[in-house]
Amino acid sequence: MRVIAGTARSLPLKTIEGLDTRPTTDRIKETLFNMLTGYIPDAKFLDLFAGSGGIGIEALSRGAKDCTFIELNPKAIACIEDNVTFTHFKDNSRILKADAVSYVSGLKTVDYDVIFMDPPYGKGLERQVLSVLKEKNFTEDTLIIVEAALDEDFSYVNDLGYDIIKDKRYKSNKHIFFKKRE
Repeated sequence: MRVIAGTARSLPLKTIEGLDTRPTTDRIKETLFNMLTGYIPDAKFLDLFAGSGGIGIEALSRGAKDCTFIELNPKAIACIEDNVTFTHFKDNSRILKADAVSYVSGLKTVDYDVIFMDPPYGKGLERQVLSVLKEKNFTEDTLIIVEAALDEDFSYVNDLGYDIIKDKRYKSNKHIFFKKRE
């Protein structure tokens, strides 16, 4: 796994061993960030279920102002810390050991430009996060992206007050792009 583009282009990133995380492949990451081109410069980026931090680091490399990484696994947190140090993004990064649902529950307002989440598949965690976020005041026109299994059903999001603006499918997973309805 590596940084695809930007100031840290081609730098290799560490991942944790085992099946606890599923790092987004370089090809899918490149496609994702091609779709995010206009959202990333100077963005406040939130990487929920951050794993090794590859998505947040890619955002920083491409010009995001800062990134908050939320991860519960201590091995993954150590990996994120190593990766942001190696890529020289430590000053632009905030790494928190926290449950993603608890973290968003504790937000008074949502002031992120982009929220990315890649939760464990099939556990309904993205629905929990979206349910909590629907009750929050957003200070920005926040783009929310969920990486999910191809068969994950998102028909409930309309009832939560979100509009799906894009549904990008790959061979083994998909990215769903949401905006909170005003």
